[in-house]
Amino acid sequence: MIHQGTRIVPCDFIAFAKTLNPLGRHHDLLLANVFAQAEALAFGKTPEEVKAEGTPDWLVPHRVFEGNRPSNTILAERLTPETLGKLVALYEHSVFTQGVIWNIDSFDQWGVELGKVLAQRIIPELESRTETELRHDSSTNSLIRRYRMLKETSS
Repeated sequence: MIHQGTRIVPCDFIAFAKTLNPLGRHHDLLLANVFAQAEALAFGKTPEEVKAEGTPDWLVPHRVFEGNRPSNTILAERLTPETLGKLVALYEHSVFTQGVIWNIDSFDQWGVELGKVLAQRIIPELESRTETELRHDSSTNSLIRRYRMLKETSS
């Protein structure tokens, strides 16, 4: 969708120069892919370039990418609590700014309030030491059961 979709979807790539878990050349491979995706979005690939690679004619339209797709690449030194806080602040400010432009309250809390009400029903089910009947949708019931199972195995 981002590369070939009919609508332009801006995206952000967030990468870190120093890995927290060094493992051979994996980090370099990861960063190469981050940079390459941004380059692919920016410049794409023309039918002539695809044909020059020897691609069969029937496959050419599938390998053509328009390019000129907006993206940002944020490259920080290392993932730290401070860096994470800065990223959260950046995105929160972005949401606020978009809300001002579109004249909507980006921090309308009615959905959050509904979640808080529903959480009050779920808390006792998570804390219960006995199997209680769950009366939620199948997805929520499944999450609660999985949480209970994981919680039991970790203690």
